[in-house]
Amino acid sequence: MLQCISQDIVNAIDAVSNTKEIIQKFRENGWSGLLEKVKRFCEQRDIEIPDMNGVRRSSRGRAPNNPVTWEHHYRVDIFYGTIDCILQELGFRFNEDAIELLKLSSSLDPRRGYELFSIDDICKLVEKYYPADFSSQDKLHLKYQLELYELDIRKSAHFQHVETLPELCQLLSKTGKSAIYYLVDRLIRLILTLPVSTATSERAFSAMKIVKTRLRNKMEDDFLSSSLIMFIEREIAQSFDVDSIIDEFDLMKTRRSQLKIGCK
Repeated sequence: MLQCISQDIVNAIDAVSNTKEIIQKFRENGWSGLLEKVKRFCEQRDIEIPDMNGVRRSSRGRAPNNPVTWEHHYRVDIFYGTIDCILQELGFRFNEDAIELLKLSSSLDPRRGYELFSIDDICKLVEKYYPADFSSQDKLHLKYQLELYELDIRKSAHFQHVETLPELCQLLSKTGKSAIYYLVDRLIRLILTLPVSTATSERAFSAMKIVKTRLRNKMEDDFLSSSLIMFIEREIAQSFDVDSIIDEFDLMKTRRSQLKIGCK
């Protein structure tokens, strides 16, 4: 659910908080239940189960200096270790700055009669997270625009049934108010790019691990960039015709060998 591109900002905040809480509860109380399920699975398939109270030996067959039981190994080293890695990853991806960005962005959320609307939070959002997108003059005018914008949207019947930021952005454009509140419209559009930009970055880093492997560690930047584009946008790349690629490549410059049959 956290990776849904269409996830709205308010629900995203709740989803992050609830996910962390569920994982933490599972860490504290989930071991016994998980162990019983694993035992039943092994018994049904005749898989040998080690004595959980027995001492676990090292891979070399000798007892370690500080011997631990099999139960300690599976519970602490694997179960707790895995969950701690997940919680650490969530904390890294959704750190305090990211959560604050989401909370401040929710100030423009139109649901429930714009109850989350806050001029101070919106100005703080621009000042802290979008300083390059608004000039000093824009930041001064933004507060006055927001005061007029708040009165306008609360009185206008057109804006009373809007539920999402995309709908709000479309309605501002449709009614022509995007030209009046151009700074507010710009900020809404910037917020709407958050899920897309995040998803694209994550896909790029994931693709890099696949494309640039240990055996390809000397790959040049241009070739890596082109390969990543083809890998990330492979659905679009699959629609390309091989002949059209050859034609385009052939037209780039004159070559010693002919790429197409029948070329003079």
